[in-house]
Formats: sequence, C-alpha cells, structure tokens
Amino acid sequence: MNILELKNVTYSYMSKYNKTEAVKNVSYGFERGKVYAIVGKSGSGKSTLLSLLAGLDLPQSGQVLFEGKSTTEMDLAKYRRQNAAMIYQSFRLFPLLTVTENITYPMGLRGFKGKPASDKAKELALKMDLPETVLNRFPNMLSGGEQQRVAIARALSMETKVLLADEPTGNLDEKNSLNIIDILVKLAHNEGYLVIIATHDLSILNKMDHVLYMNSGNLLLDES
Repeated sequence: MNILELKNVTYSYMSKYNKTEAVKNVSYGFERGKVYAIVGKSGSGKSTLLSLLAGLDLPQSGQVLFEGKSTTEMDLAKYRRQNAAMIYQSFRLFPLLTVTENITYPMGLRGFKGKPASDKAKELALKMDLPETVLNRFPNMLSGGEQQRVAIARALSMETKVLLADEPTGNLDEKNSLNIIDILVKLAHNEGYLVIIATHDLSILNKMDHVLYMNSGNLLLDES
C-alpha cells in the first residue's frame, strides 16, 4: 500500500521572460520499507519533486497524498515535523550547536527536552556508528561523513515515516557515500521507513529497490 503518492502533479517556475515546467503531470506511488532513487541531471526536476513530497512546496495542479490525504489540506509545517524529514547534500547542521544539540533540536519542538532528549540523541548517534566522543563537538570539527550521519540522526529524531534525501552523498568520498547509502537502505528494510533519494550518483543504484528517471520534468521509467 502506498504511503505517499503523486497524482498528476505539475509544478512550474516563472521568471521574467519564461516559464519552466519543473514537474510535468507526474503520477507515482511510494511504499514504506523500500528505497527509491530519483535520478536525473541538474535541472531535470528531481529536487523540485522532492520538495513537493516534503511539503516544502505545493503542486500547482494535481495532488501529493500522504496516507490518502492531500498536502493542500494539511498544515504543512506540522506535516514536515511529523511525517517527512529532509536530509541535504550540505548537511545543514547548526554550526553553533554541538552534535547532541543538533540531534535534539527537533525533539525540543515537540516538547521533548532535558536528559531524555540527550539520551535519545546518544542512542541515535550510536545507531549511526558515531562514537560517543563526538557528541559534544561542533559540526566544523567533524568529517563530511560524520556530519551527514549527524544529519540523518537528526532526521530520525523527528520520528517521521518518510526520509527524503537530496543528493546525500554529493559532498562525500566513495567510501563514505556507500556507508551513508547502506544506512538509509537498512532504515527502510529493517525499520520500515520510506526512503526517497534524489541523486545523480549512478554507483548507488544497485542498492535501490526502485530507480526512477527524470528528464525535463518528466518521470520516464521505474526500474525495479
């Protein structure tokens, strides 16, 4: 059963001189417990599609459905906080917060604070194979691979059902890239998350359950 679904979704950008159709009448359904890659070159529409799935934007026509309900009918901030967590290429960690504080930040928005939140942050860090010694460090003291693991731990602290990753390996070397993808695959297969990865990294595709190709806003193919 699909937890997240696109129905005839279209989204365009307007500039002073022209209109760019970033997503063109796309329909597709996503299931929990699986990993999907959305592959395409820069400008193909894959990041826009991810933003629509994340509730960062609304479709101009068509619907994005989460558990059968359209995002146009939802409080989008609540939807993002409770249902769809984003992971970015640039990590987007708070530079003046420690690893623990970065991971617990979303918990604080739900009123979950203090020692229970810190203990949960430690648990999530260990789950990401981060040593306890990094918990009191700041992001600029970590490697790129470590920062991305912290970003995933922070996403998990939101306790959502959907993880959306926009080029999560873009700033990492091959070894760290494969480690991050392995973590995301395990979260889907072992814990039932829906994981959707927008990428141009073809080396990770053999680990995906489904591979979707985008070109000029069109969803071309699903290779299962």
